[in-house]
Amino acid sequence: METYDDCIIFLLAKAYQKAHGHFKKRLHSYGLTPIQHLILEALWREDGLSASDIGKKLVLDGATLSGVLDRLSVGGWVLKEPDVEDKRVLRIFLSPKSRDLRPKLSQARDRTNDDLLKPFTLEEKLLLKRFLRDMQN
Repeated sequence: METYDDCIIFLLAKAYQKAHGHFKKRLHSYGLTPIQHLILEALWREDGLSASDIGKKLVLDGATLSGVLDRLSVGGWVLKEPDVEDKRVLRIFLSPKSRDLRPKLSQARDRTNDDLLKPFTLEEKLLLKRFLRDMQN
């Protein structure tokens, strides 16, 4: 029988806590959380997504997403606008602030990734990413 410290669920949870904590510290000076940053990442890739599309892409439930989008809007990171063809659909657009700070925020993400993966060889980094992606399927 496995003990908790050999259990993959425990190991993944502890790795997530460490990664999340490091990234949270880096984002703190910008007034962002990791989940807010993730939404900005999705919009940097494709601006003007509907709230529903963001939820699907990032696997976020509607209640969680709604609150995060509200906070991003209040913080001046995104603009919410009704769809021109269907007023029931809410489109989310990047604000000038989020466009301007993209390089610094991307650098914070990259530095966090580099710090977390520093102990690994290139091959180990590639394998870890592949294993984590495979677990999602």
